[in-house]
Amino acid sequence: MYKSLLAISKWLSGNTSYFIIGIAIVTYVCPDLFSWVKGNTQTCILGFIMLTMGLTLTVNDMKVLASRPLDILIGTCAQFSLMPLIAYTLTVGLSHIIPIDRSIIVGIILVGCCPGGVSSNIMSYLCKGDVAFSVGMTTASTLLAPVVTPLLVLMLAGEQVDVDAWGMFQNILIVTIFPVAIGFFCNMFYGKNEQFKKTQAVMPAFSVLGLACIVGGVIAAVHDNLFQEGVLFFLSVFAIVFCHNSLGYLLGYSVGRLFHFNTAKNRTVSIEVGMQNAGLATVLASNFFLATCPLAVIPCAVSCAWHSISGTIIAQYFAWKDKQNGI
Repeated sequence: MYKSLLAISKWLSGNTSYFIIGIAIVTYVCPDLFSWVKGNTQTCILGFIMLTMGLTLTVNDMKVLASRPLDILIGTCAQFSLMPLIAYTLTVGLSHIIPIDRSIIVGIILVGCCPGGVSSNIMSYLCKGDVAFSVGMTTASTLLAPVVTPLLVLMLAGEQVDVDAWGMFQNILIVTIFPVAIGFFCNMFYGKNEQFKKTQAVMPAFSVLGLACIVGGVIAAVHDNLFQEGVLFFLSVFAIVFCHNSLGYLLGYSVGRLFHFNTAKNRTVSIEVGMQNAGLATVLASNFFLATCPLAVIPCAVSCAWHSISGTIIAQYFAWKDKQNGI
């Protein structure tokens, strides 16, 4: 039984993007399949995903935060400045030239203001990046998210729609900080227990399943509206998500070079900046903007799938580049 769960976990970890896309397609055809994923259920699922992240954190990871404060400060500042500004420029800036739906503007800004994605650590590992640095950046941005994310959304999207910054702060605190802290302390006290290690090993499978449920729930909730908007709306959303994500990778790498980081760190900053916790953005959009801006969850859901795909692609590109250089 355990070996089967471990095999499934490894398969899901290696094929996250394809699994998420498959769930999205199935849900679009059969929207009732995930209609139960909404409200508190959706929030609990994201909390569980963040718990699985906490289970991977160790005391040594906390020491990394303390021993490399300048590097992590630079990376985290890049995370919370570049992605929100890129999102604002791509949406609000372009809306003065071409018409862009308000839902797309709010959704992209929300994604841009969220902390680093939980799978970015895996991508850093795959491309021979600095994994400890990656974990440190993800942890720092997650810990700052309850304060920084609501403030950034209020600043950048407040003119588009009313933003409940205090409610968002409370929600992020509940679904990120608390679960991550619980997971960390469990790992600290039980990390050497063999049964606990086995549980840790299969957690990625449940994390991916949880993310799939969130994406499925979003598509189920906006299915009718999305169907009415048509293919053109979806393509415009994807185009902006693609540009936002790609510019994040490019400018993140440039920040690393600007501060004379080594190649491993440059790759890590690139991935950490480009990959956002779009699952958190999806839950926030569902909880705070569904009534006033119902389609804002679509850019978030699209980002959930695309960031996993693009992260895999860029990690494979870096690995290919090393192979070409005989490294």
